Order: sequence, then structure tokens, then C-alpha cells
Amino acid sequence: MLLEVDPAEPLPLYEQVAAGIRAAVREGSVHPGDRLPPAAELAEALDVNRHTVLKAFHLLREEGVLEFRRGRGVTVGRASAADVELHELLRQAVALGKRIGYSRKELARMIERGE
Repeated sequence: MLLEVDPAEPLPLYEQVAAGIRAAVREGSVHPGDRLPPAAELAEALDVNRHTVLKAFHLLREEGVLEFRRGRGVTVGRASAADVELHELLRQAVALGKRIGYSRKELARMIERGE
């Protein structure tokens, strides 16, 4: 799994890390049950703070992309590639909506109506 981050990008570093892991799941370069490197090791490889990687890991755990297991570390969860892609699209939609002035409630209503 090759990840890259670019400090010059407007996307926060933790989001770049999370996006890279999501892409690896979508593309099939990591599979459910695969262990990820420890946060400190990944942070060193990416030249970012360990807390940046941990924030990305926690975000991905909330999405079901990653699982934290005592004694096993961080593993890729059972979320399918389609699930991961849908979460990414929704995140992008919320970010775009926020930029152009929509609230989360307004976006949720649009989704409920199928717009």
C-alpha cells in the first residue's frame, strides 16, 4: 500500500492519509483482515505526526473501513469497496455542499428526496 501526502494541498493531512487508505481498499491492494503498519511507523514513512495518522485511523474506524483489535493492531474491516466508495462520495458531497452554503440538514433532505 503506497500512500503519499502533500502538505501544500488544501485537504488536511489526516484526510489525505484516510483517502489513501480508502483508495487502497477500493483498488484491492489491501483486503479485509490485512494488518496496517503501526501509526508511528506509517507516520515516519509519510513524514507526518503520529497523531495525524491516528486521526485518520479513527475516522476510518467510524466508517467501518478499519477495525482496532487488542493484540492484533489495526486491520482492514469488512466494509466492501462499494461501501468505502460511497462514504468517500458522501464526504465529498458534504464538503461541496458546505462550500456553496448548504447545511447538513439540507443535504440530508436532498438525499431523502432522491435529488
